[in-house]
Amino acid sequence: MKPPVRDDLRLLEGYHSPQIEVEVRLNTNEAPVGPPSEFTEALAAELRNVEWHRYPDRTASGLRADLAKLHDIEPERIFVANGSNEVLQTVCLTYGGTGRSVATFEPTYAMYGQIARSTQSAVVDGERHADGSVSVFELERVIDRHQPSIVFLCSPNNPTGTPERFEVLERALEIAPGLVVVDEAYGQFADWSAIDLCDDAGGPPNLVVTRTFSKTWAMAGARLGYAVIPAGMAAEFEKVVLPYHVDTFKQIAGRVALRFADQMEHRVAAIVSERERIETTLGRLGLDVWPSQSNFILFRTSPTGRSGDDVWQALVDRSVLVRNCSGWPRLADCLRVTVGTPPENDRFLEALAEVIA
Repeated sequence: MKPPVRDDLRLLEGYHSPQIEVEVRLNTNEAPVGPPSEFTEALAAELRNVEWHRYPDRTASGLRADLAKLHDIEPERIFVANGSNEVLQTVCLTYGGTGRSVATFEPTYAMYGQIARSTQSAVVDGERHADGSVSVFELERVIDRHQPSIVFLCSPNNPTGTPERFEVLERALEIAPGLVVVDEAYGQFADWSAIDLCDDAGGPPNLVVTRTFSKTWAMAGARLGYAVIPAGMAAEFEKVVLPYHVDTFKQIAGRVALRFADQMEHRVAAIVSERERIETTLGRLGLDVWPSQSNFILFRTSPTGRSGDDVWQALVDRSVLVRNCSGWPRLADCLRVTVGTPPENDRFLEALAEVIA
């Protein structure tokens, strides 16, 4: 007889991002190109000296020190994990669970609800405005009614690309009974960062800001993320994470990547320039476009008389893959395109113009 899974997991589905063999893949918000060749060479040199028969540094002290220097804070206020998703999971394992709730604002990153439910936390959903923003009124309504142990704010928000408003974050930090987690997976593309609140004085005692190496650092294959946290929180996280959970390769790769911050900033500027070009062209094609401060753009196809499903399939037929968000809450006929290389973006725009003509 097949062993039964937990009752609360029976109706859940795993997170899926379907992959199709195409010539242009712009559906997963990855960096358009890999790290610079100098990074690869420096990483290879470091790996030659690794004692592979030894366990990794359990607390990733070297990487935490380098990240602390980057953000001008104390190393004890950095937590490193296997991608920012593991940071989110660790937060839910530590501060969520049975009898506690997690607040999200839809539409947003699907893994907030997925991770919360898998850690037996209840999920309460607030609503975003049509432009992707969260209002102070809605924030107050959700917190006052549900008293969530964790509030997730995504800035810039996935899939709309819109940053959270600073006054919303300030109000959340004032009234939330528990943690306020600002997910900045795309934070380097935005005009402001919640990390700016995390100063030498300690910053808000209930603020966690997550970051990833997957996007601007072009290291999605390494699965490395981290969080800026209040002092003392790392000791609580250590109670739920597995021992040696961040392997030696990740720690070294992250430290080497930080040597190339200047190149990263140049790449961010190039992606932003391409993003603006794509947004302008999408507007000229008669599509509804969400102004983005990330490395992707959300747009709605219905003003052209074509459904999102039809346009998505027509693009696939032309060997261009974008993310079909039409089935997401509040996003009928919406597609999301990642900013690729200039030739990839040209190919997407040409195919899209042909589809909706």
